[in-house]
Amino acid sequence: MPVLSSVYSIKESQSRFESCGGAVCMDHFVPADSGRSFPAVIGLHGWSGGHASMAEPAAALAAEGFAVYVLHYFDRSGPVEAHKGALVRHFPGWMRVLWDAVSHVERQGAVDSARIGLLGFSLGAYLALCNSAIDSRIRAVVECFGGFPREMKLFTRRLCPVLILHGEADSVIPVEEAYHLQAMMRSKGIPHAMQIYAGVGHGFEGETRRDASARTLAFFNRYLKGESPTG
Repeated sequence: MPVLSSVYSIKESQSRFESCGGAVCMDHFVPADSGRSFPAVIGLHGWSGGHASMAEPAAALAAEGFAVYVLHYFDRSGPVEAHKGALVRHFPGWMRVLWDAVSHVERQGAVDSARIGLLGFSLGAYLALCNSAIDSRIRAVVECFGGFPREMKLFTRRLCPVLILHGEADSVIPVEEAYHLQAMMRSKGIPHAMQIYAGVGHGFEGETRRDASARTLAFFNRYLKGESPTG
């Protein structure tokens, strides 16, 4: 997701916080305006992408007036092999790390703690959606080529507005996951939007990536900044 404009210059830094008995790192991408607080977005990478894959979309959002924090949630588990058993084993720990990360972000001076959103790719999208179902501090989620586990319905306490972005030809996480999430949101009357990209697989490139970036910005502007869709 490329930088859409340069409304703000960006300060980059890192911090660490304690979770599950160990230190977890976060990359900071914050607008260089120390006199203001900004809505915050926590970025969650996919299984194979790593936290570095979130740097470009994080910088794009920071340039538009969001304080963005990329979570190194694999610090909790170390490298993980890509199979379902590992996912089931580590997912609860990653969820705890994300909960603690929200608490850490709330305390940052650049953050308006009443306006926190999540941006997740693939596995990170699953984490974002699951966290938002139990954490009332989360106001909006953009999930890219992820989904919502059926088992999580038993633990869902609430839902917030969600933007669903998925490739129609995704062979890693089938597009049916997007339609399942859409049906759940509709049944509960929760605001949401969805874009399915014809012929696109797992991950976005080129024009698809640019369109997803624009939709992400517009969605966070609406639900974290309170701007109208055309504002």
